Amino acid sequence: MAITKLHDIHARRRSRNVGLGLALAAFVVLLIGLTVVKVTVLDPSIATQEAQY
Repeated sequence: MAITKLHDIHARRRSRNVGLGLALAAFVVLLIGLTVVKVTVLDPSIATQEAQY
């Protein structure tokens, strides 16, 4: 038999888990963004110098 009535603690736990999930997702997006910026060459002259070696 399934429990149909949710206790107040379940709602608090769910909101806490959603908040933690959003924080972790924001951290992952930040890390990916920093990685993309770090590996992207913004100056075309540097890119041609690296390609010659």
